[in-house]
Amino acid sequence: MKNHTKISKCSGSRTGFIGMTLAVMLFAAGQGIQAQENQAMSILKAMSDYVSSQQNIAFSFDSDIEVITPELEKIQFTNSGEALLKRPNKMRAQRKGGYSEVALFFDGTTVNIFSQSINSYAQFNGPTTVDQMITALRSGHGVALPAADLLLTNAYDTLVADVLEAKYMGQGIIDGRECEHLAFRNFDTDWQLWVETGDRPIPRKMVITSKTVNSAPQYTVRIKDWKTGIEPAPDAFAFTPPDSAKKLDPHALMELDELPPGAATGGNQ
Repeated sequence: MKNHTKISKCSGSRTGFIGMTLAVMLFAAGQGIQAQENQAMSILKAMSDYVSSQQNIAFSFDSDIEVITPELEKIQFTNSGEALLKRPNKMRAQRKGGYSEVALFFDGTTVNIFSQSINSYAQFNGPTTVDQMITALRSGHGVALPAADLLLTNAYDTLVADVLEAKYMGQGIIDGRECEHLAFRNFDTDWQLWVETGDRPIPRKMVITSKTVNSAPQYTVRIKDWKTGIEPAPDAFAFTPPDSAKKLDPHALMELDELPPGAATGGNQ
């Protein structure tokens, strides 16, 4: 009876020790996850603060967009382009693919989007800042502008608004530059961001994964040739349509897409 009592006490002590060890391990794991999240958010904030503090920015980019056909085939389309931004209210951007070439001009009053491929343009007034222009294109004209959030003056608040989970993944190399690799989860998207290390935390690559679409297609943009402190020419944001160009209704902007006609449904280019 005495031996049984000793064994019971010993077993209880071991059980308590194991439970305490598990609690410590779980606490440490939780602390590690929190540290990862804090680090990811801190790097994202530094990137946002840096980009929004730059008054004039010029850069080039490559982008890839994936579509899923009705036959569940994943097809990727690739574009290259360049952009020029003068805060708070001027922007010019151009994107060229194998099937289309589209340019955007915003002079602080009027937004013009010109498709050289179909020799047509759309025009509308209203926005007075680049932030407002991006919002107007998205909400009023159905133009998605993936990754444009990186250029907003309140980029951090916009990017973290719907974040459910943030992770610091370590480091990676983009175009020969050392970058911090961040991963975020929203309800309907996952997105990753690579931010250059050092005193210029430039966003170098972004990948957006659409989780609510079958086979989870991705949009990828890689930013190159980043320049600041430049002074754009006075007419850099002006647009004069060619005499032969057709003027489209502003609500037809969705026709000036990154995808060739029929791509999303598996049609021919």
